[in-house]
Amino acid sequence: MDNTTAVGINGPMKGVRVLDWTMYQFGPVAASMMGDMGADVIKIESLDGDIGRAVARMSSRPIGLEGGRNAYFETCNRNKRGIAVDLKTAEGRELVHKLVESSDVFIENYRQGVPERLEMDYDSLKKINPKLIYASGTGYGPLGPDSAKPSLDGCGQARSGLMMSATQQSQTEPSYVAGAVSDQMGGIILCLGVISALYAREQSGVGQRVDVSHLSSTMWLQGLAVSMQLLSGYHYRSTDRKNPLNPLVNAYECADGRWIQFMSAQFQRYWPDFATALGISDLIDDPIVGDIKGMAAGSPELTKIIADRFKTKTVDEWIDIFNQYKDLIFAKVQSVEELENDPQVIANNYITNFDHPVIGEVKMCSFPVNFSETPAGIWKEAPELGQDTESILIDEMGYSWDDITKLQESGSIL
Repeated sequence: MDNTTAVGINGPMKGVRVLDWTMYQFGPVAASMMGDMGADVIKIESLDGDIGRAVARMSSRPIGLEGGRNAYFETCNRNKRGIAVDLKTAEGRELVHKLVESSDVFIENYRQGVPERLEMDYDSLKKINPKLIYASGTGYGPLGPDSAKPSLDGCGQARSGLMMSATQQSQTEPSYVAGAVSDQMGGIILCLGVISALYAREQSGVGQRVDVSHLSSTMWLQGLAVSMQLLSGYHYRSTDRKNPLNPLVNAYECADGRWIQFMSAQFQRYWPDFATALGISDLIDDPIVGDIKGMAAGSPELTKIIADRFKTKTVDEWIDIFNQYKDLIFAKVQSVEELENDPQVIANNYITNFDHPVIGEVKMCSFPVNFSETPAGIWKEAPELGQDTESILIDEMGYSWDDITKLQESGSIL
């Protein structure tokens, strides 16, 4: 289907129309990624809007912006047009069904039973458009005893094992990874599933349903750990910093309280340069490193010597020294706040400047893939509630102003 209306960039998904009937983050992120790639994404909301519009705080911090906007909704819903429809009315359902006729993708992330009750389920919509890709985001998958249970990000992190993977061995309480990463990963995988199904449709001409859950996507985020556990029985957890198997795969605190993470996994290859840079070259062949060379065990004694040395210089002083050894693999531990000034982030445009019509000049995290010929980008702010309802109905669906008035009077649209 050739849907090119209103899309401001020539991305790899230009010409694809996506109906985004989702809320919060999981589903909206998937649709927003498609919008970044040039798809025409129409966000379908109830008359009181996606609940994400009301998120005023996240991690106990205020995220409100000018004009009644909030950073959460803006981030998850950029590059979309928006309509507000009451799907509890027959007229509202008919409107969306008409949109389905000319659309390629329909995304939803509601609890089991809700789409069926509102005639927005896969079986209903594929009768209207057999080529439709119908994508569902759930908590725990479409089958099984917990398939109907609701879920939010923390539930995905908890059940998938991510919380325990992020928990230091010395801790007794589980660690929550900030930024709602189970929701974010769910959106990424859901987007991947849709793109794969669109490719399959090009080969077969057949639409299909795509299902992704918090559980499946967050398990895949840890795919190496999960599969290693299944194959070998090895319990993959965070490293004990005081006694790592390999002290060259460890984080160390510097004199200024900043940290540096080393990932020089091949100990015998990197140890001489590492020890020389650290000023402990006398230990290169010391018996204390014997077991480590064989990767049979760690050495708390050597790790303490290394840790004490790191505390004699600031992180930037150490980076200047280690940069002289081109093979060593390491990175400064940064906060999210530091990313916009990172020279690599700047050079590769990983953060985008965007002129928001309400907020003004803002910066946002860019789409993570660079395309040489069909670049992705940010071309539109998140829509106000029902912002594009009238223009879509009149300009693209053949409705008249009299029809609009009747729909408004019946409470089917804003």
